[in-house]
Amino acid sequence: MKEMPEWNPAVLLQSPLFAPLHPVLARLENSDFPSLECCNTLLAACQPPITVQRDLPLRFVPQERGKLSFETQYEPRCYLNGEVQMRADNWHDMLNALVWLTFPKSKAAINARHYHALTNVPDAAPQSQRGEVRDMTTLFDESGVVVVCAAEELSGLLRDFQWRELFWRRRSLVQTAMGFYLFGHGLYEKALQPYIGMTGQGLILVAEQEFFTWPMERRLAYLDNKVAQYLDSPDHCRSTRELTPVPLLGVPGWSQDNNCEAYYDNTHYFRPGRRNQFKM
Repeated sequence: MKEMPEWNPAVLLQSPLFAPLHPVLARLENSDFPSLECCNTLLAACQPPITVQRDLPLRFVPQERGKLSFETQYEPRCYLNGEVQMRADNWHDMLNALVWLTFPKSKAAINARHYHALTNVPDAAPQSQRGEVRDMTTLFDESGVVVVCAAEELSGLLRDFQWRELFWRRRSLVQTAMGFYLFGHGLYEKALQPYIGMTGQGLILVAEQEFFTWPMERRLAYLDNKVAQYLDSPDHCRSTRELTPVPLLGVPGWSQDNNCEAYYDNTHYFRPGRRNQFKM
């Protein structure tokens, strides 16, 4: 198991993979690893206040241990009380808190889908212990990347696993008409130490070209609304096939090594695969 890096926000602020978290990272002035109290201070400064879908204000609380009743388990406690449990000095949980601060409506929608799946027996599919709704929302919550596209041809290449065509031959168009925004806090944890093989699960959204001219915070608010709408729809979150794999180190500018065509010869990373029919 790799040793986790020391807390160094300056390094994260230089990483394109962490770009969606840059606005909140820039507010972390303390040189120490962000504590629960620090995350709650950031939360208190948010306007409008961040809430779960029951309109209860969100707050970060210490993680409970031992055998828990249903109401005190992670997702129910969040939905019923607005309390997100965190472990101290834990990258995974701290990054989860930063994603809540960045995509609050989407995170609230994920929590609501989990809660309703847990309390609605027909929602649980026999093929999975958690059910398909929870499988899809968990996959996106941990490993999701929002892919914004203003050119339909590019989203088609992504769904068809045409990596060389997309990331190399259409490179200039990708850089102006396609954006990749990490969402999953598990994916952010992996991005602390990027490696060949690191893959996100992409939710593709269609946007106008104007989107790419907006300041980052406006883009993030727009994406938060769009993703929350997607997750709230009863027609969605029914299959993990709604997401399409994204080999993240193939994105132009996200690796020092992908500036040559031969980089995309690695078929163990840039794999051929199934066609994904879902889009938004």
